[in-house]
Amino acid sequence: MAENKDKLAKLEAKYDKAYERKDALAEQIEALRKEILNESDQKKKNKLRAQRDELIKERDSIIITEDTVKIPMAPKTKKIVTAVVAIIVVIALLFTYVATGFVRKGVSGTLGWPQKIFTAYTLTDADGEKHKIKVNTYNYYFAMYYNNLQSTVSSYKQYGIDLDEANMNVDFDKKLSEQTRTEDGKTQTWLEYVQEQVEDSIKHTYMNYYQAVKDNKGKEPEITDDQKKELKEALKNYKTSAHKYGFTVSGYIEAAMGHGVTKDVFVREATIAYIAENYESDHKEDSETKTYTDKELEAYKKKNEAKLQSVDIKMFECDSEDDAKAFKKALKADGSNFADLASKYSSDDFDKKANKNPVETTYKDINRISMEALSFALCTADDKDKDKYPGLDWLYSADRKAGDVKQDSTTVVYVIKPAYMSKTKTVNVRHILIAPTSSKSSDDSSSSAKDCTDKEWAKAKKTAEKVLAKYNEGDKTSESFATLAKSNSSDGNASEGGLYENVVPNQMVPTFNAWCFDSSRKAGDVGIVKTEYGYHVMYFEGKNDQAVWQYIAQQKLSAQESEEKEDAVTLKKNWFGSRYCEIDTDIDA
Repeated sequence: MAENKDKLAKLEAKYDKAYERKDALAEQIEALRKEILNESDQKKKNKLRAQRDELIKERDSIIITEDTVKIPMAPKTKKIVTAVVAIIVVIALLFTYVATGFVRKGVSGTLGWPQKIFTAYTLTDADGEKHKIKVNTYNYYFAMYYNNLQSTVSSYKQYGIDLDEANMNVDFDKKLSEQTRTEDGKTQTWLEYVQEQVEDSIKHTYMNYYQAVKDNKGKEPEITDDQKKELKEALKNYKTSAHKYGFTVSGYIEAAMGHGVTKDVFVREATIAYIAENYESDHKEDSETKTYTDKELEAYKKKNEAKLQSVDIKMFECDSEDDAKAFKKALKADGSNFADLASKYSSDDFDKKANKNPVETTYKDINRISMEALSFALCTADDKDKDKYPGLDWLYSADRKAGDVKQDSTTVVYVIKPAYMSKTKTVNVRHILIAPTSSKSSDDSSSSAKDCTDKEWAKAKKTAEKVLAKYNEGDKTSESFATLAKSNSSDGNASEGGLYENVVPNQMVPTFNAWCFDSSRKAGDVGIVKTEYGYHVMYFEGKNDQAVWQYIAQQKLSAQESEEKEDAVTLKKNWFGSRYCEIDTDIDA
């Protein structure tokens, strides 16, 4: 009995300090507001509103000034006893809800304290140190991934991408646990898939975060001023939305992102993500500049020579297998009409014109690693074994010879030069993208440069010519070109002066690629190239010392080291805590 009294006394002290009356009422009001939002029955809705209004009156009747605290309710002793009893009831309900699987709908779920207290996962870092990942952290990442998934699916629909083909056919009006997806022969529910992605995100982010803290002598590194500004702006937007719907900022964020994800949790998790992102970026730069010995590179080459070899080919993707068969049948033995056929079987007017240029369908010096990343049917992995590529096995076989032709589903490929070990070096290049503006863009967000009229393309070309003329009028240096890129380019790398480093053959779209790897190209060369994205004002920085295969080997070795470090980090689920993690589509329940 005495032991129970001690426990009650500790509970009284803990909750008397943790919750002031107004805060407790505010939480109850927020919980009711959420229930009202999600309740479809009008009678129940009205009843909940009445309860909410009573609690608001009670909250407003509590007067707190510098001199007095007026609580026109039951005495403090009764409040403590009620609080203790309530906690005991919550603890009793806790196990009931866990047992029945409805904890998220329960009283404890509504209050949000289990999400702040309980551990969802334990992360063990590469040094063997253990770190607790709270439930509200999981809920934050779940909401972020879920919202991003919705946005991605919406974008796919907008751009006419087949959801089944992209393996993104998920219905957000149904529970994720009631829908399945299959990838690489593995079938799982969408909920299981999302949970795996969330776990990977948490592991990756927190691995980098804790390493960043260790490398900074145990202190949390500062985030950048721009990141602080972004975070401040996000909170400002949340505040506006919260007030619009009658929420506090914490209440609004929790309603949107799940139980326990308050304003403080949002700020904390966003800060941790920024720190992890900064560390990974710095670490990536270190990895990219890390050099391996010739012996190490040669050893990688010997082991992976088949994937490092290049071919020269002509290749086109048709809209159907019937078209591909007709294409192959009409193709001349010397491949001389390949471009004409590509133009004929192109699906839109822009490509019909563009593909008349043989450069658009010619891939010179393309290695197998690069081919595996392409979306051609020929480059597709085997359904039963994702490590096998039947089409590429044919293409890079020692049996291949110039003039060989293959139709693989919708792909037609013509061999110009069979597999060889290239000596081509990577290059650095700058560009300024002048994209034509379509008159449709204001009404159709899916419109692109391809939709622009000849007049709009002509206008873009004229602008590109003016930019190049301005460069030629100046001191004609890399720095002056970079300055022009920052103020004129519409490409994402404009802030970096339009610079692309260590470009490998066929990394860029065909005409861009052909300009970069023209055998006559030398440092300081400039020009204008047209691609499906617009006109590119080009500047050639020069060739690098490393051959393409050496650069790829270096990147692969570096990635291998990073993978080994990440594999050393583990994330173990806590069964009890995970009962409070958000599931399915009702993240705002």
